[in-house]
Amino acid sequence: MGGGGHHGGAWKVAYADFVTAMMAFFLLMWLLNATTEKQRKGIADYFNPMIPINRVSGGGDGVFGGTSVMSEETLAQNGVGASASDPVQSTRSRAEGGPTNAEIAAEEAILREVERHLSAYSGESMVSDRLLRHVVTRLSDEGLVIELFDTKEEPLFDPDTASPRPILYDLAALLVDVTALATNRIALSGHVRAYPITLRTDPTWDLSTARAQTLREMLGNAGLDPPRMQRVTGFGDRRPATTDPTAIRNNRVELTLLRRKSAIGSF
Repeated sequence: MGGGGHHGGAWKVAYADFVTAMMAFFLLMWLLNATTEKQRKGIADYFNPMIPINRVSGGGDGVFGGTSVMSEETLAQNGVGASASDPVQSTRSRAEGGPTNAEIAAEEAILREVERHLSAYSGESMVSDRLLRHVVTRLSDEGLVIELFDTKEEPLFDPDTASPRPILYDLAALLVDVTALATNRIALSGHVRAYPITLRTDPTWDLSTARAQTLREMLGNAGLDPPRMQRVTGFGDRRPATTDPTAIRNNRVELTLLRRKSAIGSF
C-alpha cells in the first residue's frame, strides 16, 4: 500500500498559533513575576483606556467636551473614576489641577513613613504589642487608613455605647504621636457591626457617629491640632470589614491621613 497522501500546510498554521500562544503565556508569567503591583496596575490601565465625557449634559466639542486618553500622553493615572455611587471625577488631567507624578511619589513616601513608624512600636513592650493587636493599616486613593477595631477579648467601647475603654485612650495617644510626622488633614469614620435581629429603630447610625466623635475629642485632648480634622462620619453597619456583618471585627473606627493632593481633590 502506498503512504499517506499530502495533507497540506494547515498543521503548520495551527502549530504556529500554539507556539505564539505559549510565548505570550510565558511572557505574561515573566511580567507577573518581574513587576510590582503598581506597575501591573499601570499596564492594565494602558490596555483599558477610558474616555470621560463632559460632566455637564448637553455635549460639547472634542470628545463630548471631556478629556481624552491623550490628555496625559497616555500615561496611566491613579484613581477609580466617577460612578453613580462616587460621583467625583477622579481621573482629571494635570492641566485641570491634578497631582503630578512627583507630588504623588512624595505623598506616598510621607504616608509610608507614618505607616512604618506605627509598625515600629511592635516588640517595644507588651503594652505596645497589646495596642497594635487592635490596629491595621492600608493605603488607599484617599490616603493612609488606620483602623482601630474591637477584639473578642477587649473591645474599644462599652457594649452598644460610645463610652471608651481605657485602651482607647492609649490608642489615641499613639495616633497623635504617629500622625505628628505629617501635616496632612485627618478624617474619622465610625463603623459598627450589624445586629443579628431586626430592630424597630436602627441604632447603628447614631452609635457609629457617636464613636467617631468620641475619638475626635480624645485625639484633641491628646494633643492633635484641631484644624487638621477634616470630617467626622458615621457609616452604621453599611461597610462591614468581614463577610459576616454581625462579627465583632466590624466594630471599628478608622482614621484616614488624607493626601494633600489626591485623585479626588486637594485638602
